[in-house]
Amino acid sequence: MTETPPPLRARAEIDLGALRANVRTLRARVAPHVQLMAVVKADAYGHGAVRCARAALEAGADWLGTATPHEALALRAAGITDARILCWLWTPGDPWAAGIEAGLDMTVSGMWALREVTQAARETGRTARIQLKADTGLGRNGCQPADWPELVGEALKAQKDGLVTVTGLWSHFACADEPGHPSIASQLDVFRSMLDYAEKAGVEPEVRHIANSPATLTLPDTHFDLVRPGIAMYGVSPSPELGTSADFGLRPVMSLIGSVALVKEVPAGHGVSYGHHYVTETETTLGLIPLGYADGIPRHASGRGPVLVGGRIRRAAGRVAMDQFVVDLGGDAVEPGAVAVLFGPGDRGEPTAEDWAQAADTIAYEIVTRIGPRVPRVYVNG
Repeated sequence: MTETPPPLRARAEIDLGALRANVRTLRARVAPHVQLMAVVKADAYGHGAVRCARAALEAGADWLGTATPHEALALRAAGITDARILCWLWTPGDPWAAGIEAGLDMTVSGMWALREVTQAARETGRTARIQLKADTGLGRNGCQPADWPELVGEALKAQKDGLVTVTGLWSHFACADEPGHPSIASQLDVFRSMLDYAEKAGVEPEVRHIANSPATLTLPDTHFDLVRPGIAMYGVSPSPELGTSADFGLRPVMSLIGSVALVKEVPAGHGVSYGHHYVTETETTLGLIPLGYADGIPRHASGRGPVLVGGRIRRAAGRVAMDQFVVDLGGDAVEPGAVAVLFGPGDRGEPTAEDWAQAADTIAYEIVTRIGPRVPRVYVNG
């Protein structure tokens, strides 16, 4: 089924058929016993969490992953009631009781979190499902190796009391997107050591996992019981050094499309946008693209951001403003209402999210995730 996009100022076109194909491709890269968690945090990296979660489950994903409990609870409220959902970024006072009642798997990285989740279990009279996260070298969330024995011991005591069930042990890579980085082997050694300690102490996890998108694609010895592809599921390569999306058999899911709002002739020497960082060299035509940094277009791509208009790649002329930016059409005859493709899969001559990332000195993750709510998501191949 294809939904016909309405005429809009701009839209983010989300190809759910591509997403389902990407999930199947990722599944094919892991052993049959390895489960797949579709990471749909940050509104599915800007693609729309509910629709993408459903499509991923349809394509064979076993779990869903979110950062915050509020993201996970929103999926439950939308009717995704049967899938296992892991959420990992908790802060003191977060809704542990609601998470327990919603049947979430909740990450515990320190003693404060274990105390809060066990208290919520007592209050609800239900057993909480928790996963213990190890900091194996990323230095972000997770329990340090020195504190691991205490956390494991106290979690086992809570499990014996019927307050929690430890369903998983996991960690996260720092540099899996950098081929051969020495931290990869180091983290893997630490992870295996922390797994060994927990399992000898009596933890019997359903799943052990550390593999993110780049590890899923290139490091099969990191797959354990479950992989957690995020950006790869949306058809974006986690690192140009590892390969392009096409190299991995993935297709970008989001296309960002605008409608040219205005075309006008201007003389040579005409300044364009704030600060006049761009001045026309000759008499030319300018096209107005009704998207700006309030919509997620990076201001850092001013003067460099590529757009396909009238069959040719144009560059943002001058500053990207809050709601709009300008392209120099070079005198070409382009009518108002013409399609302007900022990025897409790239197989029709349009730029890609990676092209915008290079123009803005950032990563493609940020390009797709930052597209704001003022840009409607239009789903195709649903």
